[in-house]
Amino acid sequence: MNRRTFNKLVSIIPLAGVTMSLTHLETILANNKNTELMPTIFVGHGNPMNAIEENKFTRGWQDTAAKIPTPQVIICISAHWETNGTFITAMDKPKTIHDFGGFPEALYKVQYPAPGSPSTANDIKKLLHGSKIGMDYDWGLDHGCWAPIMRMYPEANLPIIQISLDRSLDAQGHYEFAKQLQIYRNKGALIIGSGNLVHNLRLVAWDKMDEPDFGYDWAIEANTKMKKYISEGDTKSLINYRSQGKAFDLAIPTAEHYLPMLYVMGLQAKNETISFFNDKAQAGSLTMTSFIAGN
Repeated sequence: MNRRTFNKLVSIIPLAGVTMSLTHLETILANNKNTELMPTIFVGHGNPMNAIEENKFTRGWQDTAAKIPTPQVIICISAHWETNGTFITAMDKPKTIHDFGGFPEALYKVQYPAPGSPSTANDIKKLLHGSKIGMDYDWGLDHGCWAPIMRMYPEANLPIIQISLDRSLDAQGHYEFAKQLQIYRNKGALIIGSGNLVHNLRLVAWDKMDEPDFGYDWAIEANTKMKKYISEGDTKSLINYRSQGKAFDLAIPTAEHYLPMLYVMGLQAKNETISFFNDKAQAGSLTMTSFIAGN
């Protein structure tokens, strides 16, 4: 790689005040094949049963995967892995975690034996800067990760790395932290944020789970405003979600399902197109709205 190419790639990485080792950055650029800019995706993962049922949401995941270049590695930020500090899965064979209860036995038998990538995890650890960055050899893949990805890539032949959500970061912190991963979009990585824009399990209308696109007024209102902010690149409003009124408060009682969306916004390149899919409400207080940036 020549110096001109290196400088060009460095220039597109938003450092956001973070001091990065250019020696290590240059090593990553040299050791990993350059690709065209991969898209980045926010997936509304919803009910774990989506892993084994055929429905409009699983078809949306499948159709999206078919339209984009096959990634060399998948990096996933899931709502279901929160830690004190940031951790990166670094095992060769991550286990399939069934982190839910009360579902049919068939769901607990699902295994998604995708490989890990310890070398990529080690590179990411050296690249990232934060209060605490660690390697994890125990977690594996939670259902926020494997449930949608197994429908997108059923062969389970692509290496997957999960990065946890650091509880010590606020929304602005997560958004800025995500920018450090931008380099991997030019290294064949599909970076996926997995959560739900509207996610209030306490108010779920379980008796209307199968009623098409049923959403409470406040859920539709919040989802519509979120889509507007996402489309317009209004990250300030998205980050300051606690100042957006009652509908947002009901839609985001806790932040873990919302924050993965901010990672995708942080990874978005200037003037990239946003395309929504699976844009439906479910059971009153959930939305499956997903989007892709790029391509």
